[in-house]
This record gives sequence, structure tokens and C-alpha cells, in this order.
Amino acid sequence: MRPLTTILFAVAALISGAPASAADTELWRLDCGSIEVRNLGAFSDTFKYAGEKRTLTDSCYLVRHGKDYMLWDAGLPAALIGAKPDAASVFAPTLVEDLPTQLARIGVKPEQIGRLGISHNHFDHVGQAASFPGATLMIGAADFAQFKADPLPFAVDPSSIKPWLDGHSEVDPISGDRDVFGDGSVVILSTPGHTPGETSLLVRLEKTGPVLLSGDVVHFEEQFANRGVPTFNFDRADTLASMERLIDTANSLDATLIVQHDASDIDKLPAFPKSAR
Repeated sequence: MRPLTTILFAVAALISGAPASAADTELWRLDCGSIEVRNLGAFSDTFKYAGEKRTLTDSCYLVRHGKDYMLWDAGLPAALIGAKPDAASVFAPTLVEDLPTQLARIGVKPEQIGRLGISHNHFDHVGQAASFPGATLMIGAADFAQFKADPLPFAVDPSSIKPWLDGHSEVDPISGDRDVFGDGSVVILSTPGHTPGETSLLVRLEKTGPVLLSGDVVHFEEQFANRGVPTFNFDRADTLASMERLIDTANSLDATLIVQHDASDIDKLPAFPKSAR
């Protein structure tokens, strides 16, 4: 159990909006693939994108907090490397390089990843999770429960997190917000709607300032303004409320808001192997 003084400092940090004696924190943007969407119609229940096409980026992120490492999202499955996209499918995912290969370029081994934070349970965010079986899986409790549902919800593949479902690896199911390291520097935020347990990540960096990683609260930056809610989202009202929460949080903290699937938006952070500090 942490000392009372440590807990009080963490609470004070959350209330004040600033980390209390936080460890040195660093953030890398990783390439976890791309998804060509040949008909965007399903990405707005008000028919905003009917007939349009777009390529989504699939970005993952590595957080270093002192000597500890946390991976945020695990991207598309490594089996896609070298695979030819299905010409008949609406969704055509591709992957060039897996996460362990990228991490090796900055001297990080899979066994050094102590925490694997997953924004939500869709296949393009958990695809390489099993490469990090030693990590504690941090995921919204409602999303973790869906891996055991029958029938399975849209885009949920339990095989991706088999080590945790089998009980061989540790699971930390999250309800509400979670201060990951107890000092306010890395906070998982509850932002449901896309899925019932969807989360986003706030990372406070000394030089760059606060960074908000949006998960799939929106898929393109302009959806914050046009309130584009996909037809496959779990709850429309929760989605809109989560959009508002991220916008208000970004404004309050003067944070950089990153839409993880928006190819132009992720360029707000340095390209790998450079990092943000």
C-alpha cells in the first residue's frame, strides 16, 4: 500500500490539474498500420460521409515514466505484414512493421512493457497485444467483459488477448478515470460511447505540455465540430458527451489533442523514432 502522503499528493495533482513531483516522462508515436476505408458512410449516422473514401492511420504510443514503460494501444495484428488487402472488403487494413521491431530501434524490449493500456476492444487496437504477455492489461471494465460475450460485438476478437483471458497475465479492468503512476502525469480518462468502456489518455510532458490521445472518440479531427457519430457506436449520447469532455479538457489544460486515426492529426507529434518530452 502506498504511504498516505503519496496518495494525498496524487489527489492534489488531479484537483489542481498539475502533476505532483512527476517522474521524467517521454512519449513516442508508433506506426501500427493503416486502414483504407472504401465507403465512409458508416462513420456518420447523419449521412455526412456517404460515398466518400479515406485512409485511416492506426497509431500506437509508448510512454516512458522514469524507468517504467506503458504501451497505449496495440494496433493491427502482425499477421497482416506482407498480406494482400481484400479487394472486395470495405475495410482494407495493412501493416508494414510490428511493434517489437519498432521498439527495438529505441532499445526497448517487449518484457520492459509493464503496462498495456488499451483505449477500447476493437481488433485494430489490440492486434499485437499478445506480444506483451508480461504487461498488466489496463482496459475499460465494460470493454473487457465484451471479450466474453456471445455473440461477440462488432470488431471484437478475443484471440488477441488470450494470455489475459486465460488468466496467465494480469488484468486491471478500469471503471472511471485512472491515474496510472499516481502522480498525475499519465491519466486514463473515461470517454465511453464508441464502446461501453472506451478510454482516452492524458500525458503531461515537461516541454511539450499536456497531450490528449483520443482513442476512437472520433476518427477524424473534424468530427469534433460536425458531431459525426458512427452508426456502429455503442451509445450516441455517450459519444457526444465524450467529445465534449475531450474538447473541454484540451481547452482547460491547453493540451495538444491527437486523433489517433487521423493521418494529418498525428503529425502534431514527432515521427518515430523521435519522441516528445
